[in-house]
Formats: sequence, C-alpha cells, structure tokens
Amino acid sequence: MNDFGYLGESDAYFDAACQSLRPEPVIGALNDYYKNFNSCGERVKYSWGRTTDERVAATRAKVLKLLKLSSRDYFTSFTLNTTYGINLVLSQIKPGLHTKIITSDIEHNSPFLASIAASERLKIPREVIARKPDGSINLKNCDFKKAIVVLGAVSNIDGRKLENVKDVVKAVHKAGGIIILDAAQALAHNADLLAKTEADAICSSAHKMYAPSLGILVVRKDLLKKLDVNFIGGGMVDDVDQSAYKLSYENDDHIHSRFESGLQAWGEIIALGAAIDWLGRQTQTPLHTNAERIFSFLKSHPRVHLVNQKATNTISFYVEGLDSHLLGAALSREGIMVRTGYFCAHYYLDHQQKLPPLVRVSLGLHNRASDITKFEQAMRKVLG
Repeated sequence: MNDFGYLGESDAYFDAACQSLRPEPVIGALNDYYKNFNSCGERVKYSWGRTTDERVAATRAKVLKLLKLSSRDYFTSFTLNTTYGINLVLSQIKPGLHTKIITSDIEHNSPFLASIAASERLKIPREVIARKPDGSINLKNCDFKKAIVVLGAVSNIDGRKLENVKDVVKAVHKAGGIIILDAAQALAHNADLLAKTEADAICSSAHKMYAPSLGILVVRKDLLKKLDVNFIGGGMVDDVDQSAYKLSYENDDHIHSRFESGLQAWGEIIALGAAIDWLGRQTQTPLHTNAERIFSFLKSHPRVHLVNQKATNTISFYVEGLDSHLLGAALSREGIMVRTGYFCAHYYLDHQQKLPPLVRVSLGLHNRASDITKFEQAMRKVLG
C-alpha cells in the first residue's frame, strides 16, 4: 500500500526539512480523533476523554522509548514547535546559576536567536563556537564551566550530525553546565544518534517526522530545580486561591503539565504516536539511495557548488552564475518543490561563509525514484 497515494505523479516534493508529508496512517489517526472521540484531555470523565487521555499518554511514552530514555528521569511535554520549546526552557532558567551561554556557528535561528535573548535576560556572555566539517565539536577548545549549551543534533543546512553528542553532554555536565539539544532534524531519521543521550532538554518538531504540526519537549526532571515558572495557565494547576495556586506538576503523574499551559493539540499528539509507529515499520534504504543519487549527480557538474561534504537527506548547493531563487522558481514550474535562501541559518551561510542564497533539496520517505529522475532532467536543462 502506498501511504502517500495522494501525491500526484507530477509532484516532486523536496522540502522535508521544513515539514515532511504525512502518510495515510497518520492522517487517519488525526481524523479518527476528530470523528470518534473529539474531547479535552485531562479534564473530563466521559468515555471520549478517557480515550484521549490513554492515547496521549501512550504518545508521551513512545517519545521516550524512541530516545531510549527512562520515565524515572525524563518526561515528555508538547508545545508549538522546536523554537517555542527552546525559548520556553531558556526563558525560565533562574538567574545567577550560570556564567555563560554557548551555541555553535551552524545553528538554525531557533537556538541561535534564543541564545541571544537568554544572554541578554540573564546578563551573561554568549559564545559561538565552530563546528567541525563532520558536525562534531572539538572539546579541547571548549570551556563549559557553568555554561548553558544549546546545540543542534543534525544541521538543517547539509545534514551534518553532532557526531560526538554523547561526549559533549558528558563534558557539559562534568563542568557543571546544562545542555539543550535542537533535535528538529534528528528524530525522523537519526533518532539513534540521540538514543540514551542524557541531555537536560531535547526539543523537536513533530511536523518534521511525518506527524501534524506540533512541538516535542523532552526534559530531565532534575532540570526543573533550575527553572522558575513564568508561563502559566489552565491545565497546569490543581487549585487556585485569590492570590495563589498549586501547580499540578508537583504530582509526578502530571509533571508534563509544567510546560503545557492551556488546552493542548490532543489530536495532533495522538497522530504523532501514529507517526512514531509508522516510522518504526519503515526501511531507510530508499531514502539513502535517493540521497546518494542526487549528491552524485550534483557533484559531477563543475558549475554546482555543494555545501555538503557527503550525501545526506538534506543537500544544499548553488549554481555558479545563476540566482538560486530564480532556479527554485524554474524548478517549481516543472512540479519540483525545493527551498531557496538561507534556511534560517543566516549567520553561518551569509555572514560567516559569505555564500549566495542556496537551493536546498531535502528528501523524505515519500520520495520516489521517479522524483529523482525528474529533478535530474530539469537540472540538466539548466546546467546545459
């Protein structure tokens, strides 16, 4: 069965790094919620609500299982997206506990901008460290003493990975710091990179892993001691007096409510659970084959300048003498959907590397061999 049967033969979608397409079982799970038990979670006693609670709880557990983290030490909350999750954590860190904040040069604006804001709020210096070509960090050059470290696990520019992520996490903790990981590009196809990685918080986006638009926030319970509650609303409290309240997260069964103010996207959360199940049934081989094929094709042309050092699901390039935005528009007329610009990584691509706007081809499990052929044929017309 083709789980992307709705995708037209003439449509070649290459923007999965922004948001992946949704397979039929995920769409079906969302529709099932709206049609059969549309209800408020954690608030009602009728049967629809019980079904919602059970399936939302199951999704929380599936996220931890995907990361191979124990519920004794971690919990899962849901937000709007990765950016929201990173900001939500950083905005609540108590002043006076940390002496600096560190991020890296290749980061998406989600952690990059949030680290600037946190530096200003906490009145601590900010450092931008360089990543190696393979995405790792040279730990010999880093001083993590009492630092807040915010890093991406997989780049949205060229798919390079934080290869030594576990060593980085250990080094940060040994130095008395905390670390927040941006896993937006990791959970769909590189969850193994983060398996058993004991970061203080892991932020991601469900809409990049074949699920509806939703933010995922996995938090180490010990981190709560370092945070102040400053964003609060319904669903977070057990009792309210005229000028006081009792927070629900003080009860471990509702610890996830610490970051979930107001009504949540119950259907989307349930559909995320379906997406995790679906991903577990897939093979990554066609995805790797398609990535190798596009990378090899682009590398063979002298006018094409690749950012990538190797083939990944995300490949960025520009064509010498040709505006990338015009190229993107030309490809669109052929039914080929790519991203153009700086992909929310302005500092690294524009100001540090001084590259022109790029074209990004990001693949997903929906891509067919015919999509790759279509892309190659269109590019041959451009390249001559």
